[in-house]
Amino acid sequence: MGVGKTTVGALLAERLGVPYRDADDDIVAAEGREISDIFVDDGEEYFREAEKRAVRTALAEHPGVLALGGGAILAETTRALLAGLPVVYLSMDVDEAVRRTGLGVGRPLLAVNPRRQWRELMDARRHLYTEVARAVVATDGRTPEDVAAAVLDALELKPA
Repeated sequence: MGVGKTTVGALLAERLGVPYRDADDDIVAAEGREISDIFVDDGEEYFREAEKRAVRTALAEHPGVLALGGGAILAETTRALLAGLPVVYLSMDVDEAVRRTGLGVGRPLLAVNPRRQWRELMDARRHLYTEVARAVVATDGRTPEDVAAAVLDALELKPA
């Protein structure tokens, strides 16, 4: 959350000359409501099912850069679909997360005690991110342009 996946993903797609897509946007379009509303109205389990469908569809039909929400890797089926793909884990520490997002505004999983919840989420997910990632790129103190360049370097890709 707040790591810059949307901005960096769009920059990567532009530099590679491919389309950009965000699975969270696909969920919002399919559901006709914001993710925070889905969490409130139907709960996290419902959202995770919608997320699995969105990721599966996007991976099957999208030839470019795809950004995934932070919890997408919780599903074993999603991790299996990502195996062997050029997945990048954009990392940051809690201080950077606070600086960027203020932790909590519009983020349903961080509604109460956001610093502690962010740390708990990362502790629970970090090993899954690294499991599926071909590269890990730290975003702390970097501009989106610097992060995009680091991703291209890490994946040994040349801009179009």
